Amino acid sequence: MKICVYCASSERIDKSYIEAGERLGEKLAQNDHTLIFGAGKFGLMGAVARGVRRNGGRAIGIIPRFFDTIDVMFTDCEIIKTDTMRERKLIMEDESDAFVMMPGGIGTFEEFFEILTLKQLGRHKKPIAVYNINGYFEKLFDFLDYSVGESFMSGEVKSLCYVSSDLDDIFEYLDRPVADTYNKYDFLEEKDG
Repeated sequence: MKICVYCASSERIDKSYIEAGERLGEKLAQNDHTLIFGAGKFGLMGAVARGVRRNGGRAIGIIPRFFDTIDVMFTDCEIIKTDTMRERKLIMEDESDAFVMMPGGIGTFEEFFEILTLKQLGRHKKPIAVYNINGYFEKLFDFLDYSVGESFMSGEVKSLCYVSSDLDDIFEYLDRPVADTYNKYDFLEEKDG
């Protein structure tokens, strides 16, 4: 299975996040999964890729060409270069069989919410897991609950991803057969049919 990992490229994060990223990479390799990632060598991106490669696993990094002018690319993997960030995300989405979000900043959030939105709209049925290291995502999911309470989104949206701080649980979820998922516009298809 090709698993896309969205995560931070920051080098300033606590060492516990880096260690968790390396463990995720090790587990990807041990389970014969391929890592799809943003090709960064720093932060969690680099940690996951190092974990994969140290254990003989395959990694595919996808990176826009404008990063060629700065030394940020993890080079011990297959590299696909794109012209834009949008093209990068599209290839990551299309090439992947599943997605894992680890802690990160606005880029990570943006990638996660796009893939979650696409699942909500029925554009894919791929598993999405959130690796909640150190409770990092608690406030984010509190806010999503608030959004549900204010009727800006359905509570069923949260069923489109699996949240856990346990890496074994994450991999068990990713390996399950894909169940039918919530589609925001199912009710329209029922009327038209």
